[in-house]
Amino acid sequence: MATDDAGAEKSLAVLNANLAKVEALTQRLVAAMAHKRQIDPALQAPGQDLYQKAAAAWVAQMMSDPSKMIEQQVNFWSRSVKHYAEAQKALAEGHAPEDPTGPDKRFANEAWQKNPWFNFLKQQYLMSSEAMAQTVQALQGLDDRERKKLSYFSRQLIDMMSPTNFLGTNPEALAKAVETDGQSLVDGLENLVRDVEANAGDVVVTLADKEAFEVGGNLATTPGKVVFRNRMMELIQYAPATEEVHKIPLVIFPPWINKFYILDLKEQNSLIKWITEQGFTLFVVSWVNPDASYRDVGVDDYASEGMLEAIRVASEICGVPKVNVVGYCIAGTTLAMTLAWLEAEKKEKMPVASATFFTTLTDFSDQGEVGVFLDDDFVDGIERECEANGILDSFYMSRTFSFLRSNDLIYQPAIRSYMMGQAPPAFDLLYWNGDSTNLPGRMAVEYLRGLCQADQFSQGGYLLMGRKVRLRDVKVPLFAVACETDHIAAWRASFNGVVQMGSEDKTFVLSESGHIAGIVNPPSKNKYSHWSGGDLDLDPDAWREDSTHTPGSWWPKWGKWLAERSGPMVKPRVPGKGKAKGKYKALADAPGTYVVAVPKSAPGSGGKGEA
Repeated sequence: MATDDAGAEKSLAVLNANLAKVEALTQRLVAAMAHKRQIDPALQAPGQDLYQKAAAAWVAQMMSDPSKMIEQQVNFWSRSVKHYAEAQKALAEGHAPEDPTGPDKRFANEAWQKNPWFNFLKQQYLMSSEAMAQTVQALQGLDDRERKKLSYFSRQLIDMMSPTNFLGTNPEALAKAVETDGQSLVDGLENLVRDVEANAGDVVVTLADKEAFEVGGNLATTPGKVVFRNRMMELIQYAPATEEVHKIPLVIFPPWINKFYILDLKEQNSLIKWITEQGFTLFVVSWVNPDASYRDVGVDDYASEGMLEAIRVASEICGVPKVNVVGYCIAGTTLAMTLAWLEAEKKEKMPVASATFFTTLTDFSDQGEVGVFLDDDFVDGIERECEANGILDSFYMSRTFSFLRSNDLIYQPAIRSYMMGQAPPAFDLLYWNGDSTNLPGRMAVEYLRGLCQADQFSQGGYLLMGRKVRLRDVKVPLFAVACETDHIAAWRASFNGVVQMGSEDKTFVLSESGHIAGIVNPPSKNKYSHWSGGDLDLDPDAWREDSTHTPGSWWPKWGKWLAERSGPMVKPRVPGKGKAKGKYKALADAPGTYVVAVPKSAPGSGGKGEA
């Protein structure tokens, strides 16, 4: 008995100590949130006109066809009440009710299946979710774009209200709190306070252990040298990994929305390392992470000071008239426009032998899932933000892309960190995902207005460096890779853009998985397969039916295609010792300085410059 009393006293002491910690942490949390940045309301939610149209459509439908609306309501209520009765009966008998719901990783804990109360909560939530989604889809009087937008934001609200997201209705978090005498809740509150303090009052979940990784230490370790630098980029030339290399070098332009080392996370999945092992001289652009002084930098500057300069320098270093190029995502879009500009100039021979596009949109008629953020209600807010601060802070882009996968990138990490008190995992991909970049204000607005909204590149022409460029003017041999479940660059839209390009030598590949995993898909993992070889005169779905499905990575197929367009084998080039008579000496070791530099915060943004 004395032992039990001692144990109870010890647990009470731990609990009291934790309560004191909670009080101190709460004070820190309140203080941190007092410094929260002021966010334009237009960047917080869609315009009120969307909800007004939805409400008007619902009223009109109720008036014109009340029986259909009543049928929907009666069907939902009958299912809900029936399940309530079954749950009451099952509870009385000591077991969970029948559960017809399918697998959902949010409810993986066995308590959601075996505990009558939690299983009841789960089923009621899923039934309500289904009813709300069906109501939105059944609304008449909305066009397809409005319905898609309403459906997306309705789903965001539905996902946010999942019982897993609340401590009182999360059995795993409650059990953990009991097991640890409340320590898990204290640890979770410490994690929350840390994140809020680190992000100027905003709740941004830390996805990965930041202490576990170092860019240039255990990430981005393929050897190379920075051989050129200007205000827009550093150009990295990688060390050869073979006794001979192809004569024509390769220049990769990663997106400037994120950092280039997604292509060089670690040796096992490094596309950069793999390319050097295939016998190519490789250059990769590392873009600057801009601050407010870049407010007037536009798409023209990325094309002229970034792409044209990198092509020129790589050509001079290797002593060749042409290079091969790769553009990824937004860099692929700008690369395509740069190629069209070079074609329109005709002042000299085309300095590009072939182009490869990774998950690239050039026809924006289908904007994919991200299209819900591309109407004037959001873009007007972004334009005001850019005008006020000179940049679009990385916070906004990171948040937008996270909400496209909110359960995976917001709610589940928040549950683990804030309710369970767990430390963030040592996961390199999530570390990179959180290492975001700012966008120059002018460039962000030009891209959103001229390309995403007006679709000028495929519809009439986009004004680039003084010339109107058109999609049909992209005439170099090209290889394009799109990804089946890409939520940023819809693969059918990518396909439609490639079809409109003027090249007579086109290869299109559709990889399984999404925007990152479908590209960073090394052959050694034998993970995601791909489709290729279909007739490009068909529509996208018919093309896939006509294509050959091949297990494994598309990298070897691309490597063979690229080798055929890269000339004979020559002696390997050592970075910093090219044919340009010592003009391009090594300035720094790879991965360079721009990739780790922290830009100044935008005035008034409340941010710390880098999320």
